[in-house]
Amino acid sequence: MTNDATRASSSADPSARRRPALEIAVTSAAGAVTARDGGADRVELCSALELGGVTPSQGLVEAAVATGVPVHALVRCRPGGFAYDADELDVMVREIRALVRSGVAGVVVGALREDGSLDVDALRWFVEAALDAAAPRDRVAGPQDVAEVPPRGVGSARVPGVSPLEPRTLESLPLEPRTLEPRPLEITVHRAVDRAADPVAAVTALAGLGVTRVLTSGGSSTVGAGLASGVLPRLVEVAGDVQVMAGGGVQLGDVPALVAAGVDAVHLSAKRVRAVRASSSRSGTTVSLGTEASTDSWFETDHDLVRAARHALDQA
Repeated sequence: MTNDATRASSSADPSARRRPALEIAVTSAAGAVTARDGGADRVELCSALELGGVTPSQGLVEAAVATGVPVHALVRCRPGGFAYDADELDVMVREIRALVRSGVAGVVVGALREDGSLDVDALRWFVEAALDAAAPRDRVAGPQDVAEVPPRGVGSARVPGVSPLEPRTLESLPLEPRTLEPRPLEITVHRAVDRAADPVAAVTALAGLGVTRVLTSGGSSTVGAGLASGVLPRLVEVAGDVQVMAGGGVQLGDVPALVAAGVDAVHLSAKRVRAVRASSSRSGTTVSLGTEASTDSWFETDHDLVRAARHALDQA
């Protein structure tokens, strides 16, 4: 998987100073525009950011891609933990295929086993689906493409009677002849690694899986805590060719230390809360439409915060 041009140029010339990339988590096409105009290099697109993010809708993806900023779409079929059953993994493979064919620049994935270790089989499956969908074919895609899900197994304890998925490269897939040039696609492993029993082991296990980068706070709730514990710098050391993107409760004051630790990118939501207008509800009446998140407010991307983050990175 090709790394960012910034890393490539710095590796060619060790004296060159890397310019860390800025990624902004957004939940709307308007947010993508705000991030783009504020200096972000790319966006992570999701829905329900207040729940940690879930897979965005098809229409939202298409609208965000149309803004021109590189869009990396989160693939997460539900909130909660990251240990998925076979049906949930099947859904996410279908989502990956649909997202890639909608023109995203990358997908953001992750999965753990019940014991807290990295679910390497699931990640191989995700990578295979993404690369397959990114390689154009000489026919029009149809429903059969979405359904092309290989058998998934992680041992008889979880999926009885199903053999473990064997690692496969794109070249080994039984695909039809290509007539168009494949477009680059990046694959990010999200903060599931921070929930792993051993974050260092989880990041180390990413080697050779075909992923571009890992988003991590260093196994803590915030990057500040991950820096203080020493885990985040350790993850930079063990990541090898996998880029490390710091994210999770990022404060502008954290940026110099993150850059000094050697991260390749910084990820933040740069959000503000927007409340529903009083005129849109009956006066004095509250009708709850949900239990886990407020139904009267939502997050918007804040241009000033994006610009401040860009400035902080450029000055670090």
